[in-house]
Amino acid sequence: MPDVDSGAVVAAGLSMPHSPRWHDGRLWVLQSGSGTLVVVDVATGTVETVAEVPGFARGLAFAGRYALIGLSKVREHVFDGLPLTRDRSEPLQCGVWVVDTETGATVAHLAFEGLVQEIFEITLLHGLRHPELVEPGAPLADSAFVIP
Repeated sequence: MPDVDSGAVVAAGLSMPHSPRWHDGRLWVLQSGSGTLVVVDVATGTVETVAEVPGFARGLAFAGRYALIGLSKVREHVFDGLPLTRDRSEPLQCGVWVVDTETGATVAHLAFEGLVQEIFEITLLHGLRHPELVEPGAPLADSAFVIP
């Protein structure tokens, strides 16, 4: 993962890094290929695993000490051989996992079943309740999901 300004490598050996975020004075990164949330020490390049999640991690947001992580089921024919897909006794999940960044424990999750199999990004819309993504009656609304 390179530094944007200098192009210098900040950390090496990551498995499909995704969603780098600065939070609480540290660089947080998802390793999609291993299903982990890590902290990168930008001075040394060392990587510390904070938590493991049961899916292909893409999308990261923070609410205080909690990390909200988007998870997808991987298309195994495309991503076969990743650490995430090897030696798994549990099936991969799709949804949003909430991890306590101080303990690494999963404190909540919202799992999607059925048609939803991929999450691409997570964001928090502070101060909003019931935001609209599309206008009622729009063709896209026919396939939207509403969660009470």
